[in-house]
Amino acid sequence: METAGLSLSRDSAVPLSEQIYRGLRAAIGDGRLPAGGKLPSSRRLAAALDVSRNTVTAAYELLVAEGVVTVRSGTAPRIAETLPQPPAAVPETPQPARSALSQRGQRSAANPWAATRRIAGGRLEPGTPALDCFPRDAWGRCLRRAARTIPSAGLFYDQPSGLLVLKEVLARYLAAERGVRARADTILITPSTQASLSLLATCLADPGDTVWLEDPGYLGARAAFDTAGLRIAAMPVDDHGADVSAMAARAMPPRLIYVTPSHQYPMGARMPLPRRLALLETARRAGAVVLEDDYDSEFLFEGRPVAALQGLAEGAEAIYLGTFAKSMIPGLRLAYMVVPQPLAAPLSAAQRAAGLYAGAIPQAALADFIDGGHYRAHLKRIRALYQTRGRYLAGTLRAALGNRVQVADPVGGVQLAARFAQSVDDRRLADAVNADGFGVAALSAYALEADARGLVIGFASATQADAAACVAAVAAALDAQRSG
Repeated sequence: METAGLSLSRDSAVPLSEQIYRGLRAAIGDGRLPAGGKLPSSRRLAAALDVSRNTVTAAYELLVAEGVVTVRSGTAPRIAETLPQPPAAVPETPQPARSALSQRGQRSAANPWAATRRIAGGRLEPGTPALDCFPRDAWGRCLRRAARTIPSAGLFYDQPSGLLVLKEVLARYLAAERGVRARADTILITPSTQASLSLLATCLADPGDTVWLEDPGYLGARAAFDTAGLRIAAMPVDDHGADVSAMAARAMPPRLIYVTPSHQYPMGARMPLPRRLALLETARRAGAVVLEDDYDSEFLFEGRPVAALQGLAEGAEAIYLGTFAKSMIPGLRLAYMVVPQPLAAPLSAAQRAAGLYAGAIPQAALADFIDGGHYRAHLKRIRALYQTRGRYLAGTLRAALGNRVQVADPVGGVQLAARFAQSVDDRRLADAVNADGFGVAALSAYALEADARGLVIGFASATQADAAACVAAVAAALDAQRSG
């Protein structure tokens, strides 16, 4: 028993201590080394195997930890009288893989944007601002100043709903520009409107509750509500935006109503005041909360802005959502929502639990950027540019395609919807256009029940050359469908 029947391989990748442990464990397990029997001392076994004593000691320690061997000071190691029993065999039944997603996970991982066929980063992608117009120098100065001067408290976890300095600046800005009734303590700063919608969907509704969603409508809202397990009811959209009057006999009473009244996404309509008031009255009677997504109201090209729903609401029936993804850059990852006072504290706690923090230094820099007048100057400059580009794209589409397209000059925003006849397969059309390096989207993918065929085309970054090339690609694709 001097070597306990062990045979070691010094060429093996398995460490010698591990080989000794495995050999002894196997011999004890199959009875070659009986329970209660003695093992060589670590010194004797090390000498017999021509290894260091520490190597043997490491193997013995593993056996002791398993309860297979006992060691007393001054005596040789001894195999335990009663060996630990292996766990009883479990009947083998098929089990789902640990990596399988839950039903909620599957809904969350679904990609509703895939059906639009748009290519991320392609030219004229809807929803994207003109990056070449971003005021990098002024923004860089604000960032550097924020990094030097931000209070230490803002760098920790004690302000989940955002820096006070940014919320104070936003409250003043929104009151002056949009008629929003906001105080710093009713504003929550989030990383994106998508994050805001996900938080609101889970905190203000239970699975199975009904949400009214514009049709066609924003896919991000659809994804947030579907992931939360809500029942989505399609709310028709016409030339005046969402038509809440059409819902009385069509759907269950809502818990939430999602709208984009300033510039309907993706159709581009602006909701007039009478319809806004009717929407608020419907929400009040149903006990529902209106989620007002004002994603690009900074870009109004004509007329006076209509007051925000949140500013018109008499009670707690409206929550106002905004973002800097269109007016600044998407990568800034800053959005916000204005909530009723009773909801501010619980939603902030839920925001912390979900980890939906926005970066502190960008928040401080943005407050400086707005307060210093840079934001208004930036908007004034790009608003005029976007209007010129949007009208040029719409005019070029009408001139090239004639009665094959329905497209109006955009009243605002950063994209437009070009509509085609019902016989057009707009997903094939988007594929064909995007093969030339564009990122346009198929309109039908935004619809739940509506029969909408067309393309959603971004124009914020559309030079005249890009616009002409895109229209030429659309015309060629339409001709190919007609002949095919």
